[in-house]
Parts: sequence; C-alpha cells; structure tokens
Amino acid sequence: MNKREFLRTAGRGTFGASLGMMFGPDLLARLASTPPIALASDEPFWAELRAKFKLTPDYINLENGYYCFQPEEVLEQFIGNVRSINVEASHYMRTRQVDDDLHTRTQLAALAGCPVEELIVTRNTTESLDTVIGGFDWKAGDEAVMANQDYGAMLDMFKMQAKRYGMRNVMIDVPMDPKSDDEVVQVYANALTPKTRLLMIGHMVNITGHILPVRAICDMAHARGVPVMVDGAHAFAQLDFKIPDLGCDYYGASLHKWLAAPLGAGLLYVKKERIAGLWPMFADLSMADDDIRKLNHKGTNPVHTGITIPTSIAFHQVIGSARKEARLKWLQQYWTTKVRGMPKIVMNTPADPKRTGAIANVGIQGMKPADLAKTLLDKYKIFTVAIDGALVKGVRVTPQVYTASAELDKFVGALKELAA
Repeated sequence: MNKREFLRTAGRGTFGASLGMMFGPDLLARLASTPPIALASDEPFWAELRAKFKLTPDYINLENGYYCFQPEEVLEQFIGNVRSINVEASHYMRTRQVDDDLHTRTQLAALAGCPVEELIVTRNTTESLDTVIGGFDWKAGDEAVMANQDYGAMLDMFKMQAKRYGMRNVMIDVPMDPKSDDEVVQVYANALTPKTRLLMIGHMVNITGHILPVRAICDMAHARGVPVMVDGAHAFAQLDFKIPDLGCDYYGASLHKWLAAPLGAGLLYVKKERIAGLWPMFADLSMADDDIRKLNHKGTNPVHTGITIPTSIAFHQVIGSARKEARLKWLQQYWTTKVRGMPKIVMNTPADPKRTGAIANVGIQGMKPADLAKTLLDKYKIFTVAIDGALVKGVRVTPQVYTASAELDKFVGALKELAA
C-alpha cells in the first residue's frame, strides 16, 4: 500500500479514527512512507512509539516474551470494557456476548489468514494445545513425537496421556545451530514410525528463539500420514505469516505476548477436517462434531478480555507485521552480534538471522543461569529470565518494539563485565 492509500484508509470510519488517536498523522505518515528494513533501525521513530507504553523506571524489561503489557490506548479500552460490562452484567452476557465473541474471532481469523470456522479464542497457548493433546482418542501403543526443548506444560500433558492410555512419547533434540533446514527436518523424520499419531513442533523455540522450518516439517510428516501441531506462542504477531501457509493441522498461540493483548488471551486453530476427530475438554453437546466451538465451552468468563482483542489487533496492524518483524529481528541482531564469539559468552541461539526473531538466549561459562539473571537484575537493573535445562543454560532475552538500542548497550556492557 502506498503512502496516500494508507492514509486514506486509515482515516476512514471508526477504525480509521481510532488509528488517528493511537498514532497521530506524523507517525502514520512515517509508517506509510518508510520500508520495513529502513524503519527497523530508526530510533527516533521507535522512541515516539515507546511513549505509548507506560514503563517502570525500576529496571530495563527484557522479558516481554512471558507477558507484554498493553499499550496505553489498549489498556484504556480494556478498562472501559470492564466498566461497561460491569454496568450491564447479566444483560450483556445474555444478549451480546455471543455476537461480540464472533466479532473478535472474525478479526483474529483475518489476522491469522484462516476462516473463522477454524479458529477460537482461548486463554493461552497451553490451553489451546492441551485441548488438542487431550482431545485425541489415544490407544495403547500410539506414539507422539516432540522435542526436549518444547514447553513444559505441553510435555506434561503428553506424559499424562501416556500414564492414562499407555501411549508412548518419543523425544528428540532440536539442533542448536543447524546448517540447513534439511538438518532439522531429518531429526524429526528419523523419529516418526507407523505408530506415530501426532507430531508437535515449535514455530519458534521458546527458550532459544530458534525459528523452525515449519512448512518443510509439515510436508514431511504429512507424506507419512502424520498430523502436525504447532506451538506458536512466540511466533504469532512477532513474525509476518499466515497460519494456513504453514501447512499444519493445529496451531496454538498466546495473544498477551507479542500482540500485547490483555492477559489471558490465546487462540486455537484447527484445520476444518481435523475438528470432528477431537474430543472436547469441557462438554458442550449443543455444537456439531465438526464445529470448532465445541472445543471452546468457557462457561462464565471475563469477556472484557476478549472484546479488547480487536483493539490490540488494530494497534498491531498500524505498525504492520512486516515492520514489526523487521524491528524485532534488528533488536536481537543489534546486541547478539556484539557478544557472539567473545570469550566465556555462550550463545544458545542460531547465528543465521533467517532462523531467529526477537528472542535470544545467552549464558556465561561458569555462571549458573539463576545467578546470571539475579546479578543482571540486582546489579545492572536488567530483567531477564533464567533457563536451565534441555541443553540450554543461560538467560532468555526478549525485547519488544519499544526497547531502545541504548538499553541493549547497557545489557551488552553488563555481559562483557561479567564475562571478564
């Protein structure tokens, strides 16, 4: 979209008005006229965007991957929604809840690039993927394949199925710094057998930031008759993609991470032909077997979270997926290239920029991850999270679009001091 078309669209209707209030004409014009790669390193622009987030002065936050707080405009909309629903209470729940939920799902499906009939809103990635894992009709001797680096909550759910049904979990290790996509694909291919009923992979490995070749893995698995479930907790709204293009059968993500939606928002995508084969975790016999809403019985729930998601999407879309991905990749490369290869500094993230996004993991030889995280916070006022296990020992570093290069300079200085 060219600059004139962008501004014309942004000024049209309620949506356009909200964009104008969020960003103002100057920021909108710069967004429309600057290519993503050029904008990625434009610190004055991102400093203006930073002002839209209320940040604590107590520390530098490099742990946005767990939960990224909402921009002020989104937060105010969320608070307004809480107040509005509190006034209507039962009247809202009985007259408008279903329509508003459909509106949110429709907006989210458009962002994900899939039909609304294949997507539901959940609370987080864990709920989404556990719904799939627990929804399989497992039999003794069935196998599922996953990685030691996958998220613990899903690994625990698979262990529960093994204990309950006698199915078997096959574990692999994702190569830390692969030379090619084929190297990663082959590791998974070697683990599949005629008994494999489900393969779980991460779109972006949560502890290292490694972006896996999802489409190639899905094509390989499908050629062997194995469906694929993707953990997209850290990829959705960080990377520029559409879910159907990945070729997966199931996809789960959290929206309170990179979309900066209110806490407790996620999504589950299930390919249409796979819906009927899943048992619901919570019974809702009012839905047909092939209706994805059968997997989404939430009872009485905090609906103000769900109806704020479209505002989060609007904020995200003004920045644009391509521009956001370029900025996040630039931030990661900015600091990792300054320390990679230095004595005693261990990078647990691939060196190839095409295999990474915002997330990276770094350790210091002879220093426990917990001690490194504590020292960074206590001495340098830099907040990270310790990762100790699954072949990864270090701290995970997750900047956001508002993160300033000067903050990363302080982090680099701290690492160099500690390594010395």
